[in-house]
Amino acid sequence: MTDGGRRRYLRRGPRVRPVEREGPVARKPRGERHIGLLNGFAAYGMWGLVPLFWPLLKPAGALEILAHRMVWSLAFVAVALLVVRRWAWAGELLRQPRRLALVAAGAAVITVNWGVYIWSVNSGHVVEASLGYFINPLVTIAIGVLLLKERLRPAQWTAVGVGFSAVVVLTVGYGHPPWISLTLAFSFAAYGLVKKKVNLGGVESLAAETAIQFLPALGYLLWLGGRGGSTFASEGAGHAALLAATGVVTALPLVCFGAAAIRVPLSTLGLLQYMAPVFQFVLGIVYFHEEMPVERWAGFALVWLALCLLTFDAFRAARGSGRRVIVARGSTTRSPTVDA
Repeated sequence: MTDGGRRRYLRRGPRVRPVEREGPVARKPRGERHIGLLNGFAAYGMWGLVPLFWPLLKPAGALEILAHRMVWSLAFVAVALLVVRRWAWAGELLRQPRRLALVAAGAAVITVNWGVYIWSVNSGHVVEASLGYFINPLVTIAIGVLLLKERLRPAQWTAVGVGFSAVVVLTVGYGHPPWISLTLAFSFAAYGLVKKKVNLGGVESLAAETAIQFLPALGYLLWLGGRGGSTFASEGAGHAALLAATGVVTALPLVCFGAAAIRVPLSTLGLLQYMAPVFQFVLGIVYFHEEMPVERWAGFALVWLALCLLTFDAFRAARGSGRRVIVARGSTTRSPTVDA
């Protein structure tokens, strides 16, 4: 380079070649994504296979199982939090009465959800329970419109309408509204809304909720034992161990879900969530031999059609927003590299 060229180079600086900020650098490492997917499959797989566990707890009734689930879940997550030494959130929560009230509301609705689900599985209504989690996304959308004043795209309105038609068909088939499915769907949708507002991690949220549930649950178990109705001590050590395992069955999928949520896209988690009701539906028919007359097949087919519409619309919206982000970054965000 001549002296004149060197002086011009120093005045103007090095030439800059624009490089987009898209690509592998912006993504999670492949190993992290694989770990996230494995944890996602584990979480939803466990939730899908849990109908096999509740019948093992008989002759305990649904209320006794529910109370043990609350007590032992708190014990499990308390030990987990002691191990990782993560307690700062508890003090912050206690100083915020509004968030604490929301946690109490979440504990109430998840108590209803857990109790109805345990009773439905042990009473031979596994298929109807699975329907509740199939229609849960539709109920969540309806709550968003009614309470949060969200605006729906045409495909989402169509999916909600098809889902409503499915409930009508199933009401005719059952001879009454599918109250188990509706209770599970609405309680879990309300629980999701509360959790969104509370904004606590999965393990921390479960710890706070079960702490609220603990005293009523323990009081019920002591009352049940005092009148000779408890099976915890009367059915042997194996039965007692299974009742204690309800804490692990409740908390372990949440731990796996938390590990998945920070490693894989929400769109992937949204698809994985259908694993659980699919497993439950198959178990209800193949393992528990529940009846599926034509009108129930018709109702489920309408629900699945609605979910297909939602999934297609979500992918289309995600692709559109992704293209807009790339265009915006291409026009405003540059990373300089020296052209030697």
